[in-house]
Amino acid sequence: MTRRIAIFTDDPGWHGKQLKRAFARRGYVANYLSLTDCRVDLGQSGGVAIPGFEHELPDGVFVRGVPGGTLEQVILRLDFLHVLPLLGVPVYNSVRAIEKSVDKAMTSLLLHRAGIPTPPTWVTESESQARTLLMREIALGHELVLKPLFGSQGAGLKRLASPADLPPGEAYRGVYYLQRYIGGESGSWEDYRVLVIGGRSRAAMTRLGTSWINNVAQGAACRPAPIDPELSRLAEDAARALDMDYAGVDLIRDPEGRLNVLEVNSIPAWHGLQSVVKDNIAAMLVDDFLNRHVVRESREQCA
Repeated sequence: MTRRIAIFTDDPGWHGKQLKRAFARRGYVANYLSLTDCRVDLGQSGGVAIPGFEHELPDGVFVRGVPGGTLEQVILRLDFLHVLPLLGVPVYNSVRAIEKSVDKAMTSLLLHRAGIPTPPTWVTESESQARTLLMREIALGHELVLKPLFGSQGAGLKRLASPADLPPGEAYRGVYYLQRYIGGESGSWEDYRVLVIGGRSRAAMTRLGTSWINNVAQGAACRPAPIDPELSRLAEDAARALDMDYAGVDLIRDPEGRLNVLEVNSIPAWHGLQSVVKDNIAAMLVDDFLNRHVVRESREQCA
């Protein structure tokens, strides 16, 4: 019997091809499809219709993207990721992990509750509160970084050094997510990305930015990260705090050398990271998914 995996993505690209090859090496056929093409159909077994899986549900689902849209569209797309595990189809990462990490406010709250060092952060819908906060931080000698509540790859980040820098709320969809700016150690523009898989730090790199934004998508260069037990431990703690199967954890050292977790990504890219590590990252992800979820699920069903 053919074993099949669904990779949810709107753009397979390099990452999708890497995953497809890794699944093939394990004897699984991986099909690309978009959550936008799925539909609720109570005439179908399980109540959902997934293109290409009309007669039999996939053995597992690997999520590489949840397309944006209206609130209603996004909720519907997440509905499918919620219901599939109820039908016996494991989803990687789980929808709850994706929901927690895509919302930067929730990520910050969960890191804080777990006692994981992360920059001081404030989230408000009030422009006057945001302005008052900014003025207070400037008086204390700090700058702030304004980020979209939902966003990735460094898009939309804005550094605030004066009250005049604060944009109107509608420019950020009515929510101000403000985080104290932490310059890199020794004034450098660099931070770290650690990939945690199955609770263990498996790969890491230093990102050297061309500006204060160190994302690879914004032109940062990738270098192998030094072996650092504290870096690995903090990344693992962050992934555990958000209950993730795998996570791309961004960390930075402040001018005093203290590590802080900036963000935790549930659908991380790893093209840049793969360029500086020898192990096949797609294979590590696929092996973790299959060994801990798909194969175990099959054994439990047969027991």
